[in-house]
Amino acid sequence: MRSEPRAQGEDISLPDLSSTAAHGTPNPRHMESNRKRACVLLGSAILQFPIWGFVMSFGVFQEYYSSNWTMAGDREVTGVIGMTSNGVIYLSIPFLFALFTGHGRWARHRQAAALLGAAITCASFVLSSFSTHVWHLVATQGVLSALGCALLYSPTTLSLGEWFNSSNRALTYGVTLSCKNAVGSSCPFLIRFLLDEYGLRTTLQIWTAITAGTSILGAMLVLTPPSISTQSPSTSSSSSEDAIESSSNNAPVPRQRKIPWYFLRHPTFYIYCLSIICQSAGYGVPQTYLNIYASEVTLLSQASATLMLALFNVPGIVSSSFFGWLSDKSSSSSSSSSSSRITRCLKWRPSLSASSTTAISAISAGLSAFLLWGLTSSHKSGMALLILFSVTFGFFAGGYSATWGAILNELEKEAAQRNEAIDMGMVYGLLNGARGIGYVTGGLASVELLRAGVDAFGDVGIGSGWKATGRFGYETAYGPLIVFTGLSSVLGGLGIVWRWERGLKRLVGGLFRG
Repeated sequence: MRSEPRAQGEDISLPDLSSTAAHGTPNPRHMESNRKRACVLLGSAILQFPIWGFVMSFGVFQEYYSSNWTMAGDREVTGVIGMTSNGVIYLSIPFLFALFTGHGRWARHRQAAALLGAAITCASFVLSSFSTHVWHLVATQGVLSALGCALLYSPTTLSLGEWFNSSNRALTYGVTLSCKNAVGSSCPFLIRFLLDEYGLRTTLQIWTAITAGTSILGAMLVLTPPSISTQSPSTSSSSSEDAIESSSNNAPVPRQRKIPWYFLRHPTFYIYCLSIICQSAGYGVPQTYLNIYASEVTLLSQASATLMLALFNVPGIVSSSFFGWLSDKSSSSSSSSSSSRITRCLKWRPSLSASSTTAISAISAGLSAFLLWGLTSSHKSGMALLILFSVTFGFFAGGYSATWGAILNELEKEAAQRNEAIDMGMVYGLLNGARGIGYVTGGLASVELLRAGVDAFGDVGIGSGWKATGRFGYETAYGPLIVFTGLSSVLGGLGIVWRWERGLKRLVGGLFRG
């Protein structure tokens, strides 16, 4: 996913897969490439289940631990597990991307690495089923399984990005993220059923079997691009698009080059990293605590509380593809005058900058936390507000990652304007690392914020004698968490402020020059 300096307006996209060879017959090479791309996308969709199924459903486990705690150690520590797992996954990604990028000697072993990650993940869940102390859960569910998932995610995601060119990169990521949210919408019900029927130990062992089956199938479908899988350790491709095309044309593979780090000299990358850190710190809080909040504050049943977590993830199925489409504004050019009106409408999309799309997602999510979650109570209207919050926050916050395609496109455009090389795979890995920092920060902060809320408003939990009747979310022990979620989500739109500041400086400078 490396972009070399090129002339302004030069087309670097892959040949149209629907093009025809001589005499009007379909080009077999293009048809085969199209089939492999379909397999890679299908495999990536399947892999969302073993990678994210546990993390996105951890709220169900958290609620189960709250009401069925039998292990040694402080039960409150389990609140760290979900966000720690997210954090470890994302923090590992930059290092793993650097290891498996087309510039690295391990690029040819991506499938083997993914299968090793699946084995580590399965082993962690088996060990977790025999836990007797809270630190066992943190080590196996929060750290070891996350490392396995990161090893499964990184090489397969690199291959996905290299099979699809820059013209539809954001849309491809959006579709994959939609599958991730579909997993997050269905897994809570599956895990709730297993916990109720079989208990914690058997549930974790069944989950191990499901993880093994889906991860092996998905990893085998995500093929390593041919130019990487056939190259010698001393060679690598300079660009994913050029690599696939060169392989199809039997062109020689370029020599290995170092990863270009020019983008670290410019502020754009750091502004977006800071935005991602802030947004991620708040995004994980509802994933972890919404299930418990629904049962303890709005006094919903376990089934209804599980439904809240599912509703939190369902909108992301649509929003990830929507924000991916919104971000991928460079994918299609204007059609000819002979094109139908329907075709022109389908190709139209608003011309929004990366900072605008991230701001729409971040600020809308933050407002939903302030105006909806904070005003829920145990009254009948509380459930309606909580449902509305789950759907609204889930839609806007769930689509935030899909805006990264626009960020990558902006960084790639700036690199071309400066005539600098840029490795988009490495940039994408670093953005994931920023998200990991946010998750870890949010996880650690949430435990302390909940304790501060308990000190200020009283304990919350089974058997505590605490009553939420007539009190808003701000007036409960979860109040500090709600404020933290709203603030950090809004700060995820920092890019728009920076863009306005640059525009204002250019305007003022132009007036003085005039």
